[in-house]
Amino acid sequence: MGENFAGVAEEVKPHIQSLVKTAGLPDTEDSLELLAGGWLEKQNTFFEETKRQNMEEADSLAFDDPRGALILTYSGSLLTVGPEQDEGRSVEYVSIGLRHDVPETASAEAAAIVGDIRKGAAAEFKDGPIAKSSPVYAIAVFSDAMEADEEENRLGEVTLMLTKEFLDINKTVIQA
Repeated sequence: MGENFAGVAEEVKPHIQSLVKTAGLPDTEDSLELLAGGWLEKQNTFFEETKRQNMEEADSLAFDDPRGALILTYSGSLLTVGPEQDEGRSVEYVSIGLRHDVPETASAEAAAIVGDIRKGAAAEFKDGPIAKSSPVYAIAVFSDAMEADEEENRLGEVTLMLTKEFLDINKTVIQA
C-alpha cells in the first residue's frame, strides 16, 4: 500500500476501502491513495480548525450533556450536534461529497441523541436527519461555556468553514 493509506488510522482503513466503490472510482491502489490522502487532509483540517475556534477534543458527548459538538466520522462526514434546547437539538449531517449512497446534506431542528456519542461507535439519533452515522472518529466541543444560541451560531459557522474546506479538498486532492 501507499504512503497515504499507510498513514490512516487502522480503524478508518476499511471505510476508505469501501469508499472506492461508493465513490465510483476504479478498484486500484491509486484510488485508495487518493481517498486516503483526502481523508488525511480532512482530518488535519478538522483538528486545526477546531483548535483555532477554541474547541477541544473529547472522547464522548454524554446523552445528558447540554453542550453541542462537532463530529468527524470514519467516512469523513461531518455531524454538527447543537446544544440541548427546549425543542431538542439541531443536527446537521454533511457527507464527504463523494459517496453516492447517502445524501450530501441533511438536517433536523428537533432531534435527540440516542445514548452517548462515543469515539469508535456510531452516533444515533431519534427524529434526526439520519438515524445512525458511521463510527465517530473525533468529537470537538467548545472549551468555554456559552449560551445555547451563541453556541448554535458558532457551531454553524465552524461547520460552514469545514464544509467549504472539505469540498475544496475533494476538488484539489481527490479529483485532481
